[in-house]
Amino acid sequence: MKKLNIKKVLNALYQNHSLIYKIFLFVLTVTAIVYLFPKGGHFKYEFQKGKPWQYDNLYAPFDFAIQKDKEKIEEEKKQIEASKKLYFTYNNEVLKRVKEKFNKKVNQTLTDSLLNGRNKRSVVGFAGKFIDKVYKTGYLAKNDRNKASKKQLVALRKGNVINEVVFDKLITSVTLPDKISAHFKNSRYRFLENYFTSIFLEVLEPNVFYDDELTQKVVQDELNKISYTEGLVTENERIISKGDVVEGRKFRILNSLKKERQSRLWNQLNYNWIVLGYTILVALALLMLLLFLKNYRKEIFENNTKLTFIFFNILLMVLLVTLVVKYRVEYLYVVPLTILPILLKAFFDARLGLFTHILTVLLLGFIVPNSFEFIFLQIIAGIVTILTVSELHRRANLFISISKITFTYIITYFAFSIIQEGNMQGINWEYFVMFASNGVLSFLSLFLILVYEKIFGLVSDVSLLELSNTNSKLLRELNEKAPGTFQHSMQVANLAEASANEIGANAMLVRTGALYHDIGKMLNPMYFTENQTTNVNPHNELTPKDSAKIIINHVIEGIELAKKNGLPDRIIDFIRTHHGTSLVYYFYKKQEALDPNDLNSDDFSYKGPIPFSKETAILMMCDAAEAASKSLKEPSAILIDELIEKIVSSQMDNGQFMNADITFKEIQTIKKVIKKKLNNIYHLRIEYPE
Repeated sequence: MKKLNIKKVLNALYQNHSLIYKIFLFVLTVTAIVYLFPKGGHFKYEFQKGKPWQYDNLYAPFDFAIQKDKEKIEEEKKQIEASKKLYFTYNNEVLKRVKEKFNKKVNQTLTDSLLNGRNKRSVVGFAGKFIDKVYKTGYLAKNDRNKASKKQLVALRKGNVINEVVFDKLITSVTLPDKISAHFKNSRYRFLENYFTSIFLEVLEPNVFYDDELTQKVVQDELNKISYTEGLVTENERIISKGDVVEGRKFRILNSLKKERQSRLWNQLNYNWIVLGYTILVALALLMLLLFLKNYRKEIFENNTKLTFIFFNILLMVLLVTLVVKYRVEYLYVVPLTILPILLKAFFDARLGLFTHILTVLLLGFIVPNSFEFIFLQIIAGIVTILTVSELHRRANLFISISKITFTYIITYFAFSIIQEGNMQGINWEYFVMFASNGVLSFLSLFLILVYEKIFGLVSDVSLLELSNTNSKLLRELNEKAPGTFQHSMQVANLAEASANEIGANAMLVRTGALYHDIGKMLNPMYFTENQTTNVNPHNELTPKDSAKIIINHVIEGIELAKKNGLPDRIIDFIRTHHGTSLVYYFYKKQEALDPNDLNSDDFSYKGPIPFSKETAILMMCDAAEAASKSLKEPSAILIDELIEKIVSSQMDNGQFMNADITFKEIQTIKKVIKKKLNNIYHLRIEYPE
């Protein structure tokens, strides 16, 4: 019994593994985004400097201090730095050491001939007084001569005593000769000035040094004393009235209330509620995306790889913005959020790209400053991205599109600035540099497209361009083995591309799919009429059932060949669906004539599936029309019109387009394009005389 239950559970898990993965992906993405979000409370009022207060009169819910502006605090810091007092340290050990050196030098060099009859002790005593005078005043180190201006008061620390002195009063190696000259000038030992000058310059050494550590400590103490508040708002005091302009002191008070409110919410109980709130909102946003995919993009919803790709890129954008907000919020607009709609449009479609971009921007609105401005800017930029980015394989197109996006950022920010400041003087021109950097980083989308194609197995216009090259290995092989099929595929590709352009479908995708749709025929090329260059038809030796089987198998063999050669699933879809579930009509009728009792339509039907997109539906119509047109012995405009109408009507009656997102109007447009193109191909030429 226990074994049976385990088996049931395993079977249930296997049968619902796709749904289980979607739930896991959803929960994982929600958890990751909520984890990345800052967990502070969100202030319930939105306000901007220079704009009127939109809400009712606001009264203080509690006492709180008014926080100073960052600019004002920075100004006070600069003032402290500019007016800081420089500290110098006096070294008492130097005097003793210099005196010893001086006495030793004098005893060795001061001879009687130099004394000229003067008393040696008196002379040495007189010179020693100069040394005492120098070190009493202070002899400044050479490297510290430019630390302060001449008349600046500096602090000189001698032990535990600090005295203020004028900086240029301190003796330096530059002023020392003048001081020596002044000392000897009016004395009776003037004739010994040169002798003692040379000795003083040799033995004197600095005893006053700049004390950077003490200076910085005093500055830091002053910085620590800076008050970050400038007043108090008491409970129930009116902060701002409805309609008042948010500026000056009112703006500072509102910012202070916002910070205080968020600070008071920061406790474990409120933290849990905040996380719950974020979880609900993020889950709702991602749930809307899943519902959109389920209802309007079912093929993407059912493909877990594509779903993972979309959720991964949403998470990546949230991660980038969160990191910038946390560490360098001033560079917020450098983050190239428009990469998201570029990628999604390249791999899927414009509507999904815009829908996902808007949801992502709305989520980011919870964590960025000036959320209204941010959301407006990013949504406008996203719309411009969707409207302008196309044909990414043409690099000039992407450059032009990104230039338009950058210009949109600049002009929108300019409008916000003049609304808030009331003039152009308050515009921060650094933002224009950031928007330009954003544009440059948006070119990373080309690199990401290549990376994602390899990782997720997706297809973009860039890879479609490579695949549509007729010199590629598979198409070259098709041309060699089945030249008639290759020419047929080329004609179908031209018809399909023209039709797709006319109704706004993906022309590059349908052209590439058309080139590969019949590659299965290269395995048995002579069983298909377009490759039969002689009157020998191998089908004459086969029963209608066997012939039909060979014809039908070109789809299955084409799929296997495509997978073997690594063609993307989006191209293989064209091989799968280009005949849908239609009949191999010629051999069906042949079997009917041969033996009606042994007639089963399943033996003569393609296995499907039927087309499920505009592009695959276009290929079915163009393929059948081009092939059938070859059966017209004398093609004329009337015969071509009748043939196309008959083929497309038959496909519609058989329900081949039921799953394709295509309208009657678009089908009529496609028929007109096919008729026009075939008429151009088969138009009568002038018969030139022999």
